[in-house]
Amino acid sequence: MRDLEDIKKNTVFPIGDENKMYEKYFIGKSYLNLLTTERMVIGNVTFEPGCRNNWHIHHKGGQILLCTAGRGYYQEWGKEPQELHAGDVVNIPPEVKHWHGAAPDSWFTHLAVEVPAEGASNEWLEPVTDEEYGKLK
Repeated sequence: MRDLEDIKKNTVFPIGDENKMYEKYFIGKSYLNLLTTERMVIGNVTFEPGCRNNWHIHHKGGQILLCTAGRGYYQEWGKEPQELHAGDVVNIPPEVKHWHGAAPDSWFTHLAVEVPAEGASNEWLEPVTDEEYGKLK
């Protein structure tokens, strides 16, 4: 996926508006379309090339990523990054420090599913450095 118009044509769910609500936790521009907030939160998140979110932890409930378009990455703290493509599913257990975002040369879209749990919360941490991100292909 090379540009915003391409991603709009090749994604199942509309990309939504620029993600102003969480922009302080992202490097680069992202778009957010909250598909539902009833019983569980499911957001369609679109990242421009090079965009990634900060390291973060989902306490209690965890998160599931359902990749729908483009090429991106997911990385857990202390592990190698995992390349992601449409059709990939990432199950992120609670309490795992991680980040996700687009490849340097591709738009990327996933559905972010917050697994419901009593007392669930997100803890946003430090940004993924340019040095860390620069090691990706």
